[in-house]
Amino acid sequence: MRPDSSELLELLPRLEDLAREAGGRAMASFIPGARTSAEISYKDGGSPVTQADLAVNRFLFEKLRELRPGAAWLSEETPDDYARLSKEHVFVIDPIDGTTAFIRGDQRWAISIALVVNGRPLIGVVHAPALDETFIAAHGCGAYLNGARLVTPARAALTGAAIVAPRFMHEALARAPQDFTLAPRVPSLALRLVDVAAARHDAVIAAPNAQDWDIAAADIILAESGALLREGVKTPLVYNRPQLGRGTLIAAAQPLMDDMLALAQSLSEGNVAS
Repeated sequence: MRPDSSELLELLPRLEDLAREAGGRAMASFIPGARTSAEISYKDGGSPVTQADLAVNRFLFEKLRELRPGAAWLSEETPDDYARLSKEHVFVIDPIDGTTAFIRGDQRWAISIALVVNGRPLIGVVHAPALDETFIAAHGCGAYLNGARLVTPARAALTGAAIVAPRFMHEALARAPQDFTLAPRVPSLALRLVDVAAARHDAVIAAPNAQDWDIAAADIILAESGALLREGVKTPLVYNRPQLGRGTLIAAAQPLMDDMLALAQSLSEGNVAS
């Protein structure tokens, strides 16, 4: 059953509190400007994971299951259980989004928590403890950063926009006919996306292979601020599918989305004008 607004407003502060408590646990081994004190290991494929990632994952698994016992679980640091596909409610978690940044003492990492109901995120929290920033949103209830309402500016043209994109796209983007700026890229994809909601930049192009736990919480925060997250087409993303990897993603204010999708398509086809 889909939660109503009153249920969402009751649940959202509880998720925020858990994200903050989880952030405190991660901060115990985070050293600004220096290598983490947490033990580091490597997954198949070579990506790093720290004991802090695993500790946050365990903490959130226990607490979120207490909060909503019937919900399924999907996390970067837990083996996938396809039983989730039969569930209406799924918690989608990234214990530390931006683990490499966390390891090297870069403050731009975050804890990401979303509640997905029938394929769409209805609640999202993106908490960046080292930055003292917490983004929250619930469906129909608005998006907020540290208590301040977020409303994405309705920029209607790419000219003058600030766009974040992968480095391998920069050369092609520099040949685009529109006069926009390539803005600095932060390590955490969740933070990169919600920075659109906070008007720190106007659009994001994310390279293929982002996973659902990277983006689910940011998706609802963008939507509630007046922005969009799309995957090559104009329709909203669907979550809790068998496959977790995504294609090229675009986040932007609503009036910019058509132009951003066209720009991304031109990049994929190698048709950006010289």
